[in-house]
Amino acid sequence: MKTIPAKITPRLELEMNEIIKEGWYANKSEFIRQAIREMIKKIKIDKLEKAIKEDVEWGLMQ
Repeated sequence: MKTIPAKITPRLELEMNEIIKEGWYANKSEFIRQAIREMIKKIKIDKLEKAIKEDVEWGLMQ
C-alpha cells in the first residue's frame, strides 16, 4: 500500500477517533480508506446520474 500524507482539522480527528473508539473501524487507516471508497462511489454515481439526465433531456428535445 502507498502512504499519502494528509492534514485534517482537530475537529475531524476528534470525530474520527470517537468513531474508531466506538468500534466502527479498527484504526485510522481503515477509516480513511473507507471514506475514500465512499467518496469515489458517490462521485461515480453523481457522474452517472448527470449522464442519464443529459441523455433524457437530449431525447426529449428530439
